[in-house]
Amino acid sequence: MHRIHHRAARLLLGLALIALASPRDIAAAESRPNILLIMSDDMGYSDAGCYGGEIATPNLDSLAEGGLRFAQFYSTGRCWPSRAAALTGYYAQQVRRDVFDEERLGARPAWAPLLPVFLRDAGYRNYHSGKWHIDGEPLDNGFDRSYLVQDQDRFFSPTKHFLDGEAQPQPAPDSGYYATIAIADHAVGVLRDHARDHAGAPFFHYLAFTAPHFPLHALREDIDRYRMSYLEGWDAIRRTRWERQREMKLLDTPLSALDPEILPGYNLSEADLASRIGVGEAGRAVAWDTLSEAQKRFQAEKMAIHAAMIDRMDREIGRILDQIKAMDAFENTLILFVSDNGASAEQIIRGDEHDPAAPPGSAASYLCLGPGFSSAANTPFRLHKSWTHEGGITSPLIVHWPRGLQARGEIRQQVGHFIDILPTLLELSGAPRPEIAGAPALPGRSLVSSFTEDQAVDRPFLWWRHVGHSALRQGDWKIVKRNEESTWSLHNLRTDRGEMIDLAAEEPEIAARLEGLWEEAAATFRKEAAGE
Repeated sequence: MHRIHHRAARLLLGLALIALASPRDIAAAESRPNILLIMSDDMGYSDAGCYGGEIATPNLDSLAEGGLRFAQFYSTGRCWPSRAAALTGYYAQQVRRDVFDEERLGARPAWAPLLPVFLRDAGYRNYHSGKWHIDGEPLDNGFDRSYLVQDQDRFFSPTKHFLDGEAQPQPAPDSGYYATIAIADHAVGVLRDHARDHAGAPFFHYLAFTAPHFPLHALREDIDRYRMSYLEGWDAIRRTRWERQREMKLLDTPLSALDPEILPGYNLSEADLASRIGVGEAGRAVAWDTLSEAQKRFQAEKMAIHAAMIDRMDREIGRILDQIKAMDAFENTLILFVSDNGASAEQIIRGDEHDPAAPPGSAASYLCLGPGFSSAANTPFRLHKSWTHEGGITSPLIVHWPRGLQARGEIRQQVGHFIDILPTLLELSGAPRPEIAGAPALPGRSLVSSFTEDQAVDRPFLWWRHVGHSALRQGDWKIVKRNEESTWSLHNLRTDRGEMIDLAAEEPEIAARLEGLWEEAAATFRKEAAGE
């Protein structure tokens, strides 16, 4: 009886508080979404089925069918600057997370806290699962729980992984551990705990998969699903994906040509690739029919492993979505899916080195996708991860939120960037962003208005620089250069997102104006990073 009286008292108190609260306050509390930000690592623009790919991604495809796909959304071209941009709302150079010259990366300025710090002040519980690659530690930057996989060289037995800041033992290669599954296991676990212990609070979950970043490591049963899928080669895959993208009305631009002479400067030489990996390795994005039969078989097997890694990631995303549904939270969970940069042309060997006798994709192998199938993954764009051409910086963006979005299966041509993620989520969560001494204005813009209709966000330009690769986009015009020694080329992205037609000679005034904007912004960002 005593307990019943206490329950009744609590119920009456709750009703009294609701009566005192304004309808606006109640509506705001009820409309505050949970947030799931999913980030893949080195996944190409066209890899997912809903972006033209043949890889089985039914969970991502379902999110796209029930929400929005952005056709012109941008990363920074590399993993750590993209993550800094997404979680601070600033260009990475502003917050010392990318460099102009040879100076080292530095700690973020005090005026650039990460997104969960703001969300925490709005009552959110914040969780992190997977890759980090930001300065500091998750639990010191607003996250309540974290599983951090810091080893980018081993999917089966990472040497560095941390649970809530505590180092975990290295799993044996035959233990059954696989990073993509472990990251999802953690996400499911903390969400289950959230439902049990914090059901009244909204959650923000930063789910940062390490797949499909090299090395190409995948489960055998996943590889087997794709083993015969890529023998037709990267030329045919590129064309099929491009045609599918046009049928979807995702984009309408000519398919770019391959760039066989452009490679990361740190790649192994072709002689080293042959001697250390085997005669099947190919170091350049040449025409498929110029390869030997051994090369064709080996390249197709590598792409099968890349596909298997994405297939597995999608399956694990499905498990997490099932958990959110089990919590009765799916309708009011805002889900965003992005990739931190384009697919990678890198061909290096790190970690435990590469055993040529080991089955490709196993723990003893160390393989990279390479420039040929990276070009296919980035269809229809030019170049790869780290470049600021469209292939390096264009990311899929899927937005799904049943309660908050009326649009279903629509495509947005609205241009966006990772710097827009923070202001978008702050607006939707209602989280305050107080004035911070010394903080420059955020260059990012909220994309919330484009959730309703495909309308442009007002901004002066978008700006890029990474390891000497530079670009600026204003409207449909973009200038880009491959390195410090090359000259700027000018492209009209409305008709040429493949960046094959240089209009700098025909439109010198536009080219000069955009170059001036790039230089002005670079000078400003240098000063901000220096605290001037």
